[in-house]
Amino acid sequence: MMKLVIAEKPSVAQSLAAVIGATARKDGYLEGNGWRVSWCVGHLAGLADADVYNPDYAKWRYDDLPILPEHWQMVVGKDKKKQFAVLKQLMNAPDVTEVVNACDAGREGELIFRLVYQQAGCKKPFSRLWLSSMEESAIREGFAHLKPSTEYDALYNAALCRERADWMVGINASRLFSCLYGQPLAVGRVMTPVLAMTVVREAAIAAFTLEKFYTVALTLADGGTASSKRFAQKADAELLLSKCRKEGRATVQKMERKEKSESPPQLYDLTALQRDANRLLGFTAQQTLDYAQSLYEKRLITYPRTDSRFLTEDMAASLPGLVTATGKAFAVEEPIPIHVQQVINGSKVTDHHALLPTKSMAHADLAALPAGERNILRLIAARLLCAVGEPHRYAETTTITICAGEEFSAKGKVVLSEGWKAVERKMLGELLGKQKEPAVLPDVKEQSQCSVAGAELKEGQTSPPKHFTEDTLLHAMETASADSMPEGVERQGIGTPATRAATIEKLVQKGFLERKGNKKTKVLLPTDKGKALITVMPEEIQSPEMTADWETKLLRIERGEMEPEEFMTEIKEMISSLVTTTEAAKGANALMKNKIIGVCPNCGKPVVEREKGWFCENRECRFVLWKDNAFFKRLGKRLDGRMADKLLRDGRVRLKDCKSAKGKTYNATVLLGTEADGRSKFSLEFEGGC
Repeated sequence: MMKLVIAEKPSVAQSLAAVIGATARKDGYLEGNGWRVSWCVGHLAGLADADVYNPDYAKWRYDDLPILPEHWQMVVGKDKKKQFAVLKQLMNAPDVTEVVNACDAGREGELIFRLVYQQAGCKKPFSRLWLSSMEESAIREGFAHLKPSTEYDALYNAALCRERADWMVGINASRLFSCLYGQPLAVGRVMTPVLAMTVVREAAIAAFTLEKFYTVALTLADGGTASSKRFAQKADAELLLSKCRKEGRATVQKMERKEKSESPPQLYDLTALQRDANRLLGFTAQQTLDYAQSLYEKRLITYPRTDSRFLTEDMAASLPGLVTATGKAFAVEEPIPIHVQQVINGSKVTDHHALLPTKSMAHADLAALPAGERNILRLIAARLLCAVGEPHRYAETTTITICAGEEFSAKGKVVLSEGWKAVERKMLGELLGKQKEPAVLPDVKEQSQCSVAGAELKEGQTSPPKHFTEDTLLHAMETASADSMPEGVERQGIGTPATRAATIEKLVQKGFLERKGNKKTKVLLPTDKGKALITVMPEEIQSPEMTADWETKLLRIERGEMEPEEFMTEIKEMISSLVTTTEAAKGANALMKNKIIGVCPNCGKPVVEREKGWFCENRECRFVLWKDNAFFKRLGKRLDGRMADKLLRDGRVRLKDCKSAKGKTYNATVLLGTEADGRSKFSLEFEGGC
């Protein structure tokens, strides 16, 4: 008799199989030692498109809305049917007595397995392999203590509610606004509020009025400097400047010295890691997740899709050994203080503990890792060493000096103990960049006097809000609705650590956001298309508060504190209300018009750019230039805006360095024509007449 293990991807399946002795390769699975190990390829089974419920839904019509399925249907993607057939056969094989869900230990992993299990018609009992590390010892421990599947029913319910809610909001809202404004518009439960945040921020920047201000800076004979308050009027500051120069002396009215400390930072969850990787390395959130996932599968870090920044009590005993091994791996020669209790709090650990390097990392050839993975590993290792370290202690001195009847203030700082910051500098020095040296104030006594060595007028101006970077947008998503929530109420923000990167990437891919800036520092700006979309969206669709409220309710479902039916009823009611009450915004049609790039060679109507290509505005005309164009792909090219413009204007475009099937390069001209039914067709004119 056999037990069947199903992982989320082939690489993970191979790692599991190696530990439990399933080493014989078969078609789509591994076998041995009483085990079969197979894999999904991400989401094998997914929610069916609307037209599966009714063929009429293939066309987007206002009269069909709202579309709210009573009985949900699943489909298997064409490219995944082979592996699904393997899993279905294995699950229902007579000699398989038990199934083990070994998909990634989180909400999505639970959903991926259960949908395949249901779609395959499997009725056999299954258990759960729940891992936070891919190390061999962790895998053996996991298989020795498989969890009952029922422990994760609520997690599955939350995942299913999230998927169905996203489907209903996406299908209905996208069709509703596309019909209202006569063009395809993509609207999402999470995506649209995030886009709204960026639009609101840019509006605040555009509306900001710079205001100049003036201060007087004194240079004192004892070596100190001090600044006055800000003056709105230059004349007021100039008057004070004149008085100070005339008086020539200043009196120390107050001197205050306070010892302060800066606690070590918390361990990383995924969002905190993504933020630092963007700020210090210029990585996108998706790049960071991809690097972290690869490190996890290489057994070098623990499970990355975590929202916790603490460890459980049972990890306390092994932590000093891990800290020491991590320090050695990164050549930290100084003794590392280890205060374990700073990072232990089991009550704040949900599905997974905070991100950690593994003991396997200490024996790995880190130099052989790709640069991106190596840098992410360094961040995670540095954070562990800092988190268990000593506080950073310093003395802060504040002085108030009187000159010409006006107060001048100065602040200085003296480091008493570097603490965890010494480790941070050792590990991340080149990434942190040059740190500003704190000012050191001279040791003076209250009521003492000193002469004024110099006085000058300084001009400054107020600063507008900053454009969102990936770092700050992730933070905004994480803290959305914080101001509107009552104190003590748990807040989840928009999305989850596991999905926020994908949300940002989707907004960029659909042309609602664009990245601008240099390689290391890029800002995220809404495009004209993105601004237009938010302009016509009603408040309930773009509201971060509502979306954050939904995330909180999904968490309650996950904890068994809320019934899934209650949540789904709320979503359905919101969608039904949206469809019946929403009207096209006045004057929005002009705003929502797509950019005309040329004239259709088939019917003479305008051609406009949309997400997937350049379309004739005449709905009866079949002319389109697809961005993902097979003809251009065969030439080793992708059809872009410049090429489309040339084709429509001149009927031809010259291309350099085209590639043949044999890998040879050549130059040629693409000629645009139309078929009898209006569809585009292309031909090649080779240089030299051949």
